[in-house]
Amino acid sequence: MESYFPFSDYWWFYAGFTAFVLVLLSLDLGVFHRKAHAVSFREATVWSIVWIGLALIFNCGFYLYARGKFGDEHGLRLGLEFLTGYVVEKSLSVDNIFVFVLVFSFFAIPPEYQHRVLYFGILGALAFRLVFIVLGSILLQYQWIVVIFGVFLVVTGLKMMLVPEKPVDPERNIVIRGLRRLLPVTSAIHGDHLFVKKGGVLHGTPLLVALCFIEVSDIIFAVDSVPAIFALTKEPLIVYTSNVFAILGLRSLYFLLAGIVHRFVYLKYGLALVLVFVGLKMAWLNEAFGGKFPISWSLAIIGSVIAVSVAASLLLAPKGAHQHGGGGTSDGPVQGGDGSV
Repeated sequence: MESYFPFSDYWWFYAGFTAFVLVLLSLDLGVFHRKAHAVSFREATVWSIVWIGLALIFNCGFYLYARGKFGDEHGLRLGLEFLTGYVVEKSLSVDNIFVFVLVFSFFAIPPEYQHRVLYFGILGALAFRLVFIVLGSILLQYQWIVVIFGVFLVVTGLKMMLVPEKPVDPERNIVIRGLRRLLPVTSAIHGDHLFVKKGGVLHGTPLLVALCFIEVSDIIFAVDSVPAIFALTKEPLIVYTSNVFAILGLRSLYFLLAGIVHRFVYLKYGLALVLVFVGLKMAWLNEAFGGKFPISWSLAIIGSVIAVSVAASLLLAPKGAHQHGGGGTSDGPVQGGDGSV
């Protein structure tokens, strides 16, 4: 199917949108979070509203542009594709939050330095997602690859529902072990620094180790989430922008939900059903509906599944079903250390 937004005609939009995102990220770290501090619930709420608001404003502008250029019917469908993709990416990103809680607790990263780690994690995630999106837009032009990815998503969703979760041990991660072979790592945290010089030798800090684990986790999650959104739209521009907006709001969502994410005991079943549904769209439903399963139905199904799983978690989950893993505080010394870089 021919794209509504071919890169050759819309390269200027990709460039402008990316520059706009980099400006936002620069303001985030360089102005609003220049001084390391623990992000409060109120601050996280405000930033969550800001990021979601920006996504919805973009959605409205994109819809109006698409409607004016391609007509009411196509404009509405493209606008709904962005909204549905954003909802899916935002929902699947909750899995990242579980990992963030685990990593910050395991490596004893103090709350005031968690934002810095996530900031660089977001930069890496944006780069990796762009690579996955480019590869997806190339590979998914072939129907047999679309079917393979669809089956993969269905199997992943069923596995998430039926196979018990295994405890994650960052120390046994191959990337973390490789990092420690290449670079000595300090046991103490040196302020908000990722690297520190000790005796003239460059060392990594626990913040660097936590960052590497988060980056690897995002690559794994991207294997599911990027094909999932390609099941909803064939437009790389929509995939890219909806992914970016979901990732930009991930840090504030973490600080907003970190203390209660353990209560969402049924959410994984909702996310699993979403993966099964979008997998079926790729492998079967789109073709069964003449090449395109109605996007309005997709939005209604996905939104309902996520809402029911969240409501069930908050209302029906037995008390003590999941224990809180901690917010990542440290009992050890937190120091700046001379030579930090």
